[in-house]
Amino acid sequence: MEEEGEPVENITDIEQFHQESPSENGVMLVVNHSNIQPPFSVVLATLLYCAEFVCAAVLCNMYHKSDDDTWMGLTITFMLVPAVLTQLALTFIHRDLGRDRPLVLLLHLLLLGPLIRCFEALVVYFKAGKEEEPYVTISRKIKLKKDQGTPMEWEIGHSERKLATHRNAFKRTAVIQAFLGSTPQLTLQLYATIQEKYLLPIRMTLMIICLISVTYGALVCSVLAINIRYDDYKVRLRPAAYLCMILWRVLEIATRVTSLVLFSTALTYWVIPVGLGNLLFFFLLPWVEFWVRRASLPDNVEKNFSKLGTTVVLSLVTFLYACINIFCWSAVQLDLGHRDLIEKKQRWGRLAAYYGGRFLENGALITLWYFHKLDFYEYVCAPLLVAQLLICYSLAVLFMLLFYQFCHPCRSLFRHNVHDCLACVCCCICCRRGGGREGQGQPNSYSTTATMVLVPLEPPELQPPDLTSQLVERETAIIEDIMEAA
Repeated sequence: MEEEGEPVENITDIEQFHQESPSENGVMLVVNHSNIQPPFSVVLATLLYCAEFVCAAVLCNMYHKSDDDTWMGLTITFMLVPAVLTQLALTFIHRDLGRDRPLVLLLHLLLLGPLIRCFEALVVYFKAGKEEEPYVTISRKIKLKKDQGTPMEWEIGHSERKLATHRNAFKRTAVIQAFLGSTPQLTLQLYATIQEKYLLPIRMTLMIICLISVTYGALVCSVLAINIRYDDYKVRLRPAAYLCMILWRVLEIATRVTSLVLFSTALTYWVIPVGLGNLLFFFLLPWVEFWVRRASLPDNVEKNFSKLGTTVVLSLVTFLYACINIFCWSAVQLDLGHRDLIEKKQRWGRLAAYYGGRFLENGALITLWYFHKLDFYEYVCAPLLVAQLLICYSLAVLFMLLFYQFCHPCRSLFRHNVHDCLACVCCCICCRRGGGREGQGQPNSYSTTATMVLVPLEPPELQPPDLTSQLVERETAIIEDIMEAA
């Protein structure tokens, strides 16, 4: 049977376990082909792509009429580059180059690939369920409910498989569009607004669309990180989790972009080394770790690729990873030697180091802007603006902590949570203030205490008495008494 596009993640062929029955292995089999979720993510990504492209084109026309060649050239660049990369990504994921689909390839050349892909996904969705179709694969997951895992199996039909391929493709193109197009576009238009000292309605519309696109791309990164890290579990996010993530990402991205733009208006040429330094650091970090581990390049990126082609693809992935981390936390760590290219272990130390360093960098940028600001900001309360930006970034970190503490779908699997880390910090501060005198009577370390809190200790198993040995000993004593009496 020929597979279409990228294989659906975490789906195993039925032949691998068709001999196992639910009664033997305790796995609950779910068969429900009619309950197919609508492709909302595909439609949303397509709408954001079209809206941003159209608004950017209209704004370029206005720049052309007003002879603003610099703004027009940069706007066209940040409009076309992500659009071309989106077409290449969709073509690569669906493997259309080896097929006879001239109309689809023509639409991709016209930068209309997302439209035809969205149309195909909607056609598959509305046709699903009208005819009974056999399942082609089975997905085995563990469903978490009230901190208890239940192994379950889902039969995956042709329609579900095609929709899953479309969703996976549009998730990746949404990230490309967000951080290679929307983020630099948002930064450029905000900088142009401050420099020209007036706000165009179409420019304001484009900035709002870009902010929505970047926020959606950051949400996709977070959800993809959870799905990859906990690929054995059926992950479902609640509305409260989405609300926390949206507030976290909006505040983080808006504060970061505003800090960079304000700094660039005061020290225009110094923003270039700041941006390049961030880009080079996050671009070289995965390669340095790859070299330290002495790992080898993965062979499953694409079976037809040579080592040079694999290196080029990994370089592009690393570049996208660096662009994401310039503006917000990517939620994943690259492992270029792993088959999935993603490190599944959650590194809380790196998360804390990123947000601590980013808070200090934003504070430094805003402070430098405060001392070198232009006369344009005379009617702006600069100290209040600085305080607002720092408070907004602190709120972003707060919503992130709330998400990991209360709203993460797999928080019951954490060995340590946010509350334990804060308790550890408080204990360390108290021990340092007390000179360590009270700590001598506490033999348990933090890790042991946290493990005792999170993982309850089971009572020791009571061993039944050995009756056979007791009877043998009694018979031996009786025989010895009889022998002595004789």
